[in-house]
Amino acid sequence: MPENAGLAAKVAGRDWYHTIDLGGGLVTPGWFDTRTVSGRLPWPDLTGKRCLDIGTFDGFWAFEMEHRGAAEVLAVDILDDANWDWPPTATDEQRAEISGRKGGGDGFTIVSEALGSSVTRLDRSIYDLTPDEVGSFDVVYLGSLLLHLRDPVRALAAVRSVCQGALLAVDGIDVPLTLLQPLRSATYFEAKHRPYWHRPNLAGFRRMVRVAGFELVSGPRPFLMPTGAGFSHPPRRLSALRTREGRDATFVSALGDPHAWLLAR
Repeated sequence: MPENAGLAAKVAGRDWYHTIDLGGGLVTPGWFDTRTVSGRLPWPDLTGKRCLDIGTFDGFWAFEMEHRGAAEVLAVDILDDANWDWPPTATDEQRAEISGRKGGGDGFTIVSEALGSSVTRLDRSIYDLTPDEVGSFDVVYLGSLLLHLRDPVRALAAVRSVCQGALLAVDGIDVPLTLLQPLRSATYFEAKHRPYWHRPNLAGFRRMVRVAGFELVSGPRPFLMPTGAGFSHPPRRLSALRTREGRDATFVSALGDPHAWLLAR
């Protein structure tokens, strides 16, 4: 039996959000593939730094910071889906379908053990981050989380309270609003059956971060987040283009998910 057969079985036995190379030719089939994105981000020097990854999910960014030389990495996430920011219209079936992808956070555990990582994970909401509870951090990574939050500015303010250095934020943006209103802060407000709330234009993303007390260093810069091997591509039908949700899904499937990065302090 191959040495990594047990690990391969664990990887095959669940859904994955992140695409992570576990070595020996074994790669998690993530919903998105952020491996090529990491090298394009304006990382500050992490050598010897205390770092924080918020909304870690399978842990790609936490392990990336460890790989880049961080002395300590804390990864926070909400493991109980009952504590997510669900819209009141979400049904039990819809909640089960979406939360099932996370699997209680066992993906992080599988990867951490496979990589021999020293990253620590804490079950904690971004809203509840305080310096008294978690201390302060030299570098904070916040990725693809603000769009899932009912109150992104409140969340960013909590991040500001524990960030003593740099914030590298990557999040979803709305392309139509960015093109139609490039200078005015605006957001596409969904809040229907899933925990997708705000998708701002570039100006809105910038404004959220500034209002929370950060100073922009660079960005925001738009890019397309590549889909991974585990992405569920919808059938290509003209009827899908009749709705906003259908057009968005078709765009992401064909080209990638519109995101932007910014570096702040």
